[in-house]
Amino acid sequence: MSESALMNCYPRLPIAFTHGKGIWLYDKTGKRYLDSFSGLAVTALGHAHPAVTAAITSQADKLMHISNQFVVSEQELLAEELCKLANLHQAFFCNSGAEANETAIKLSRLYGLKKNINVPQIIVTEKSYHGRTLATLSASGKRSLQVGYEPLVRGFIRVPYNDLKAIEKILKMRQDISSIIIEPILGNAGVVVPDQDYLPAIRQLCDQHEILLIVDEVQTGLCRTGTIFSYQSADILPDILTLAKSLGNGIPIAACLTKTQIADLFKPGKHGSTFGGNPLSCQVALAILKFIDKTNLTAHVNKISQLLMQSLKDSLQAIDEVTAIRGKGLMIGIELNQPCADLREAALQQQLLINVTAKNVIRLLPALTITEEEVDLLVKKLTTTLKNYFTTTITC
Repeated sequence: MSESALMNCYPRLPIAFTHGKGIWLYDKTGKRYLDSFSGLAVTALGHAHPAVTAAITSQADKLMHISNQFVVSEQELLAEELCKLANLHQAFFCNSGAEANETAIKLSRLYGLKKNINVPQIIVTEKSYHGRTLATLSASGKRSLQVGYEPLVRGFIRVPYNDLKAIEKILKMRQDISSIIIEPILGNAGVVVPDQDYLPAIRQLCDQHEILLIVDEVQTGLCRTGTIFSYQSADILPDILTLAKSLGNGIPIAACLTKTQIADLFKPGKHGSTFGGNPLSCQVALAILKFIDKTNLTAHVNKISQLLMQSLKDSLQAIDEVTAIRGKGLMIGIELNQPCADLREAALQQQLLINVTAKNVIRLLPALTITEEEVDLLVKKLTTTLKNYFTTTITC
């Protein structure tokens, strides 16, 4: 019998936190730990950010939830702000990235049916990650997510990431494609950054074949890569955009944005969410957008990311086990030459919290508000962790 009443779904580290502040988390003894991955890119403004706390407190005192059978003013305001930033027209709010991607998949199928495609197909990529619902894990390119859940949802055609010729080949062969869903950067696969012309070329192919371009920015959205949305650095516009994670800084909220002609495929009763777009989560998201604009957060991210990247390269160059340092903005992957999931535990000795993905890549997703002094501490703690790890008898 398990010692915990919780299902065993996570590889938890043996530590619990009582509170946080900015980039720091504190345990019950008062010891503080530098959080380098922000709850997987969620707490983008850091823990207990005053603007978020104020929004929660103020809204909770008035109204936290109301059915979507009524007008939700906060939801209307948030939709307007997001659509203006994204240059899209309408939004649907839900609670997680997986739900946002489910929404996009549903719209894609309705779009295909409107084009008289009986069984619409969606092009997806290898090593992608779109969520853990049956449809989104079926769309994802990580086989370990899918094992045991067969039969998977059909309707997805997989191609290698950053391979335009593979997409071109599919589009020449088949007439039943309704959309392509793509991540601007593969986060779960180890922070894989595609060629600069990859997204623009996909946009052009979608236009040529009259199919939808769905951009999954659940992890990259809202300044993470140095622009409000990562696709903006490629100078393109998606047909559908999905967001989550940093949109609520810890409060569950996600969004699917699209153009009016695509949004019109939904009619009342075709899709919905009980908790999606509740006043509390929307008010928090509005506060976050206001902070991003007021502080010019994108400029800070671009400046601080250059410092972090250079500091990592300078400090880790003498460690032979480090084979690559890559990324964009404050989304950085440090690839090692061997699997090392247990590096997370080793980092605790330096009071550092890190995430290891793709078995051998340290994924850094620090709060976007990280300071120069905190960058210096992060690099020092990580360097010490790696040096100690590779000079002991610990094996991966």
